Amino acid sequence: MGLASLDLVDFRSFPAAQFSPDPEGTTVLLAPNGTGKTSILEAIGYLGTARSFRGAPREVMIRNGADDAYVRATIRRSDTDVLIESQLSRHGHSRIRVNRQPAKTRRDLAEAVAVTTFAPEDVSVVRGAPAQRRDVLDDALLLLEPTAGHLLEDTARVLRQRGALLRQLHGRLTASNATTLDVWDERLAELGDELASSRDALTVELSPRIAELYRSLAGDAGEANVTASYSRSWVGPLRAALAAARGDDVRRGVSTIGPHRDDVALTIEGRDARAQASQGEQRSLALAIRIAVHAAATAARGEPPLLLLDDVFSELDLGRAARLLELLPRGQTLLTTAVPPPAGLSDADLVDVRKLHRDP
Repeated sequence: MGLASLDLVDFRSFPAAQFSPDPEGTTVLLAPNGTGKTSILEAIGYLGTARSFRGAPREVMIRNGADDAYVRATIRRSDTDVLIESQLSRHGHSRIRVNRQPAKTRRDLAEAVAVTTFAPEDVSVVRGAPAQRRDVLDDALLLLEPTAGHLLEDTARVLRQRGALLRQLHGRLTASNATTLDVWDERLAELGDELASSRDALTVELSPRIAELYRSLAGDAGEANVTASYSRSWVGPLRAALAAARGDDVRRGVSTIGPHRDDVALTIEGRDARAQASQGEQRSLALAIRIAVHAAATAARGEPPLLLLDDVFSELDLGRAARLLELLPRGQTLLTTAVPPPAGLSDADLVDVRKLHRDP
């Protein structure tokens, strides 16, 4: 699988742009900061996940003065080409189509254009809020599990409905509302246990790979002890835990337990990586997590996802940069840099982003 072409209209700073990278090897987007390098990767990542890896809302990705932005890509598969088209709207509904058919779930997008991404902001996967670690697991599940898209969307829908009901109660539970809450609890218990089990199993699978990659990146092969473990916000069956937490949920007007409250515990030599690791350790661990997901997806799918690396070398010392190059997997890789790339990328295609601009 590889990106064959990308067309942008009114996306970020681009009135229009066209891009055709190396379909199998590494393409380096080289240009000064502020010229749109990251925006190119952001557009590609959006097609595979329906969100910005920079955490930006959709309206921010639309060029100033425009009402809509358009992203269009052709993905080359071994048997056929896949056309993906996205419209980001400032006022109406944003939409993504795959071969001119609406993408109904996030799994549809992951299947059409599988991507894994690393950006400087990814260090927050280690030191940031639990939601960022859950997002990594959920994005990985979308690449690995055929049913993950429906499971994630159904769980999110039930949590929204249960949350809306709890807010409407204003701290008082009537018999009628208790019956309705029973229905949502039953559904959340079923979905939440399934989602947590899937996340837990994936974490167990990824943990030794993350540890190995971390040691390679950090130059501590065979030494540093790194662990990743899934931490649920409840004990035992979720149905019983929801019943026990009902009084607190009604009083506070929120769902205090469930898969939306879970976390992934990361340790380095027994230290909490979120609070007790150095910035270099956190960055190496974040990279290890992303590459581990990429490797697992490659093994499961039989072909590597498109790998997007945004300005990664500016955040790594020379040793870690060299070791990262050694670990880059096979397949199509797009990376950005504002300075000449390391010697290990001498065979990569170099593209000046400033030359991608086109007249609208």
